Amino acid sequence: MTSSTALPDRLPFRKMQGLGNDFVVIDARNRPLVLTQPQLALIADRRFGIGCDQLILLEDTPQADIRMRIFNPDGGEVGACGNATRCIAALVHAEDGRDPVRIETRAGILVGHLAGEEVAVDMGLPQLEWQQIPLSGSGTDTRRVPFDGTAIHPRLPDWFSAVNMGNPHGIFFVEDADAFPLEAIGPRLETDPVFPEKANISLVAAEGPNRFRVRVWERAAGITLACGTAACAVGVAVWRLGLAEGAVAIRLPGGTLQIDRDSRGHILMTGPAATSFTGMIDGAWLAAARG
Repeated sequence: MTSSTALPDRLPFRKMQGLGNDFVVIDARNRPLVLTQPQLALIADRRFGIGCDQLILLEDTPQADIRMRIFNPDGGEVGACGNATRCIAALVHAEDGRDPVRIETRAGILVGHLAGEEVAVDMGLPQLEWQQIPLSGSGTDTRRVPFDGTAIHPRLPDWFSAVNMGNPHGIFFVEDADAFPLEAIGPRLETDPVFPEKANISLVAAEGPNRFRVRVWERAAGITLACGTAACAVGVAVWRLGLAEGAVAIRLPGGTLQIDRDSRGHILMTGPAATSFTGMIDGAWLAAARG
């Protein structure tokens, strides 16, 4: 990505979070803004920049109320982020009272609305076909994809569930999600050849009826306190495997998300969203990372 628009002297931003999954939100609706990959990565850096799990760029669009572009900490653009979608729905609602809020993403139009003190988002239909996820090779049953992970960790199961919720997810069901060194196995699972576009990796343990403990390694981002699309993907996986019926509670390190589905099969995610603080980015500092 190259910059064709001069940076302002001071660039406003908003820091938002949903269950600790945090975002730097930059509003480019009134002034088009193009940032290079090094500039995006600098803003996301927790030591040299502001720090975030993803950077969110807001733009005007004729297709919806707002367009949301999502960038990982390495500056690469991705298709969907459930926690960010809740945050942006809450932001637009706070601006003008709009409810519901239609948000354009690379994964399609997502719709959010206020649900009491929380925000509910229609994350659309999951993609479940082998090539939609995508997985390498060929196969039919993405509920239980055979997998030999003994070289990565001897106690990994010999299969995983695969779901695409705007980005690919590999879901491993284990007895104790906290017993695995996710910081060590996450990068290896993310980049395994079975995932040609890499994947978010979830370790899932049942905690009770319709309740699951989940830890997530996000591709290009690492361990995260919460991942909305992963929570949705886990919900889809447990329904497909017959491990739950109806709404499920997904307990992540940052808190719990409620996942349900409607009569059309659309996945519904409900959880909190909040603004942590606002500030200004120095344009000259950012320009130095032009790349």
